[in-house]
Amino acid sequence: MASSSGKSSNRVEVPEAKAALDRFKTEIASELGVNLKEGYNGDLTSREAGSIGGEMVRRMIKKQEEEMK
Repeated sequence: MASSSGKSSNRVEVPEAKAALDRFKTEIASELGVNLKEGYNGDLTSREAGSIGGEMVRRMIKKQEEEMK
């Protein structure tokens, strides 16, 4: 969803969280055997990129569900 300025709202609201999300993404990519580099990763296939994002979401949901018990 775009903001009123027309720019993408795909950004981290808490600056300190960006580093943690980057570490999390790198950890997941490593576990999945995806070669994630620092900086540009446009050479990843859609399947590779999607597997990283999908696994990140699965783990975040699982953690939240455990905390709600």
